[in-house]
Amino acid sequence: MSLGAAEDDSGTEIHLPADIDWEMLDKSKFFFLGAALFSGVSGVLYPMVVLKTRKQVITKDVSCVKLAVSILRSEGCRGFYRGFGTSLVGTIPARSLYMGALEMTKSNVGCVTVKMGFSEAKAAAIANAAAGVSAAMAAQLVWTPIDVVSQRLMVQGGNSAVRYNGGVDAFRKIIRTDGVRGLYRGFGISILTYAPCNAVWWTAYSMGHRAVWGGIGCYYYKKEGDCGGGGGVGFTPNSKAIVAVQGLSAAMASGFSAVITMPLDTIKTRLQVLDGEGSNGRLSIGQTVKNLVKEGGLSACYRGLGPRWASMSMSATTMITTYEFLKRLSTKNQDCHI
Repeated sequence: MSLGAAEDDSGTEIHLPADIDWEMLDKSKFFFLGAALFSGVSGVLYPMVVLKTRKQVITKDVSCVKLAVSILRSEGCRGFYRGFGTSLVGTIPARSLYMGALEMTKSNVGCVTVKMGFSEAKAAAIANAAAGVSAAMAAQLVWTPIDVVSQRLMVQGGNSAVRYNGGVDAFRKIIRTDGVRGLYRGFGISILTYAPCNAVWWTAYSMGHRAVWGGIGCYYYKKEGDCGGGGGVGFTPNSKAIVAVQGLSAAMASGFSAVITMPLDTIKTRLQVLDGEGSNGRLSIGQTVKNLVKEGGLSACYRGLGPRWASMSMSATTMITTYEFLKRLSTKNQDCHI
């Protein structure tokens, strides 16, 4: 894969490793290694998810530091891993669905858009947006029930009225009280949250990735020009530079998508956690929005933005570098290396 340094005729090209599509992957290796790698990443980032969830359901705005200290004092380190076992069980099938749908859609849509005459950049942006939507919708079939159970376990030390003795007990009580529908509480709003979030993220990542490399190419060309280098030059970045650009692009995309979708995520969390947690009747989306506005105006919809932004940025940076590494480990032809 080659990227031009800029839209002008600088002649500088950056030679990156070829993209790996769905047909090039050893599927069994891809899913097995993916489950192991992403489970480890989820464990490292889980405390931030707990902080974000607690902040979204409390009625008073408390700083992240005070909340973290409160959890540590009252519940110890275990408080930051409430519901982790349940979350981990769901992570493996959900990630498998996500990665499969992502790669299949990206490969198929990418081929179609190129045949339709779109430029490489536009085709990549469209393919990434479509892949993000399809991956989010596929994963939510598994992830929503896991989300409902794990989030209720997360807030037990906070403002939870119902007590659960682990994930299995929570699962049984939710089924007994609300039936299977209770496990899919907030499924619609989850799709409305994660589908556009994924579309925005993958599109922003694709565009940011090209923009960063374009900037590096321009810098490289100017540097070579100052040193008396000629036109038509090119260079191949090393693996450290590739990983650094992937991480930077992922962090930029995460910040952008976190700000856009934060209100929807707050509404989704409240619907999944507070409904059945001592609330009077079933909460609707409209009532949830009214409650949030009453508690703190528009800013109440952005409670937990800090932890979510940090979590998404760290998660995305780690995930995308791990994901690209995973794809190269899982290629049928091991001639591809980063």
